[in-house]
Amino acid sequence: MKVKSDDKNNQNWVEILSDSNDFVHYHTSITDGEPYWISYYRTLSSSDILHQDVLPYLQDQISLKELMKKIPVQKSILTRDSNEIIQNIMNGYMAIQIHPNNEDCLLVNIANSKFRDIGMPTLESSAIGPQAGFIEEIDTNINLIRKRLPMPELIVKELKVGKLSNTKVAVLYVNGIADKENVNTVIQRINDIQYDHIQDSSYVSSMIEDNSNSLFPQSISTERADRVAAGLTEGKVIIAVDGSPNLVILPVTFMESFIAMEDYSYSWIISNFFRILRVSAIFISFFITPMYVAIMTYHYELIPARLLEPLVGSRATVPFPPFMEALFLELMIEMVKEAGIRLPLKIGQSLGVVGGIVIGQAVVEAGLTSNVLLIIVGLGTLASYTSPVYKFSNTIRFIKFPVIFLAAWMGLLGVFLCLIFTLIHLLRLTSLGRPYLSQYPLRITSFQDLWIRLPFSMQKDNPKTLRPQQEKKFVDSKKHPEPLNDFYE
Repeated sequence: MKVKSDDKNNQNWVEILSDSNDFVHYHTSITDGEPYWISYYRTLSSSDILHQDVLPYLQDQISLKELMKKIPVQKSILTRDSNEIIQNIMNGYMAIQIHPNNEDCLLVNIANSKFRDIGMPTLESSAIGPQAGFIEEIDTNINLIRKRLPMPELIVKELKVGKLSNTKVAVLYVNGIADKENVNTVIQRINDIQYDHIQDSSYVSSMIEDNSNSLFPQSISTERADRVAAGLTEGKVIIAVDGSPNLVILPVTFMESFIAMEDYSYSWIISNFFRILRVSAIFISFFITPMYVAIMTYHYELIPARLLEPLVGSRATVPFPPFMEALFLELMIEMVKEAGIRLPLKIGQSLGVVGGIVIGQAVVEAGLTSNVLLIIVGLGTLASYTSPVYKFSNTIRFIKFPVIFLAAWMGLLGVFLCLIFTLIHLLRLTSLGRPYLSQYPLRITSFQDLWIRLPFSMQKDNPKTLRPQQEKKFVDSKKHPEPLNDFYE
């Protein structure tokens, strides 16, 4: 509990708020003495807290200071600042006054805290390992993180963003591990946001990224508490936004888009197999359709003799050039996927499976595309979804379209020019000022748990790209781990 006072002229905040029909303002019924006047938003308050923890204590009139000590509600404020009164009432507080003309006002938190239960992550599901996912309530999300990291060094800095929404944003980091420059950069960029409403963490991440025009995500949006906890212990900075079930991890690297938390539940050998499989699948999705267009348009000599006849035979009845054939099929697959996402869950699943098969077979039988290209596009589509980071999958889905155009225009030269330009862009790209491609400059520690995952006993160092204050995760099994550095001044 805290007491605040302000000498500013008290505005008639009741008149300001009473225009809304869900605003409640009335006096309690007391037989002896003057009644209390209470004000709150009915749609923001919990009726259980109001009737069980507040109203029973308003039977006998006492001073607001004594009442603040008596009411068994954790958060209460005594103030006379009308701006603070309005702001807290909008956040679910109830205002109590002895008399409407009295400037002193007791604010009691009766906010409705009923949110959906913690469930499984929908975009980052895993067969084994922790299954708890974040929800829209920021305090619950921070609670999930603190249960995994019960340490006083876990610091939470709360900010307010959005002129109209006044959204609560929390910056989390581990004091003594996270680089202070990274923390200050994130806080400064969030404070510099000039936008009227913030509805999701994606708003914040897109506004504080180093290059907002890049197709590649320079932060990871996750709904998994274990991924956030792992990032904090490495020295990363986390951003949580009230109302969003996805938390933002900064800074990140290109290879982290291929790391799934499920990898740490398997043997390191099996985990490396799946990680290499994901990287290979992304390159297949990037190249396979453009290579088909380039080879079938300009480079027939690259096709083996035994494969040339089936390919030419499959396109015998197709009236379009390879470019139009591939573009039509890719757009059709994208529309089927997009429609499956927008439709209700059960209908969307049926459309994605049945619709894809029926439409694909009908297109082949109608002679609008070849069955070989249908297999290639289907393989590329499956490969694009192997990345555990959904935003990165969308990047690969989009970027293959300009590659297809270049392949139709310049053949294999266009495909490799696009690859070179993409590589140059990635080399110049940064995440919170740190290199996005962790392999440049080359660091041996990148091979501990990035390109491949070594056994836990060999993962001794935190990622050097983060410039952590604590470089070692542990020294060896015979010595105690290094203590955390002193707290920031």
